[in-house]
Amino acid sequence: MRKFNHVCVLKGGWSNEREVSLVSGAAIASALRNTGYTVFEIDAQPNIYEILKEQKPDAVFNGLHGTWGEDGCVQGLLEIMKIPYTHSGVKASALAMDKILSKKLFQSVGIPCAPDKIVNAAELFERDPMPRPYVVKPYNDGSSVGVVIVREDSEITIDQEGPWINTDHLMIEKYIPGRELTVSVMADKALCVTELKPKHGFYDYEAKYQDGMTDHILPADLNDAQHEKIMDMARTAHNILGCRGVSRSDFRMDGDNIYILETNTQPGMTPLSLVPEQAKYVNLSFDELVSWMMEDASCER
Repeated sequence: MRKFNHVCVLKGGWSNEREVSLVSGAAIASALRNTGYTVFEIDAQPNIYEILKEQKPDAVFNGLHGTWGEDGCVQGLLEIMKIPYTHSGVKASALAMDKILSKKLFQSVGIPCAPDKIVNAAELFERDPMPRPYVVKPYNDGSSVGVVIVREDSEITIDQEGPWINTDHLMIEKYIPGRELTVSVMADKALCVTELKPKHGFYDYEAKYQDGMTDHILPADLNDAQHEKIMDMARTAHNILGCRGVSRSDFRMDGDNIYILETNTQPGMTPLSLVPEQAKYVNLSFDELVSWMMEDASCER
């Protein structure tokens, strides 16, 4: 029997990933209506508390991406209001968004990570913080927002495009060459491994969300041992962070060496998104996936 009926889909917001969240939220709301839920949608703004208090939903499907919606903030509000919500709770959301803390947890259970250091943003423009090539990224943002690969011939300037310019501290990681792989985890089950082959550059924000920019190889061309190893690493990452519902972990594979890049607690649900694609591969339709995620909603308590 279904636990919820009158549900709210949170989407939009004001992070760097607002536009993608609007697309995810619309697709989620449509799927919920298709499966019999009474749905209202909120483009999340600072008055979100008042709207939720007035509408009194049975539960919230959190379709927000990026800061505020994915880092434990909105989860904390929903906890205070005692409204069940999808995806991970406050602690797991905050840990996964903070690349410094999440990497420490991954390493504590034997999941390899790229060597890194944290630098003040101003230092980057004075000298290389480590030998090139390396990767510059915000330590607390998602969806490859602001990620830059600094190669041997790269020029770093203060006016270079990227939201990390306004970030006090940046994570600098050794660049790992090789293959880009991703695994979705649903509850405690890893679905499969997809290899991502961007047609230009690397799997950045544009490659993720513009049709035709990236080839998805599903399942990835790996031997059985490699496939199982990467899926096990994704399950372990999901569990050590304390994730709930669905997560997606991204990896780089250099020869036989596999490194985790990050775990996403609010993976995209757009027509180009990887979680719905992997769910379809294991014979779970988009509507079924969304309905399962809705019924999995809860508060941390």
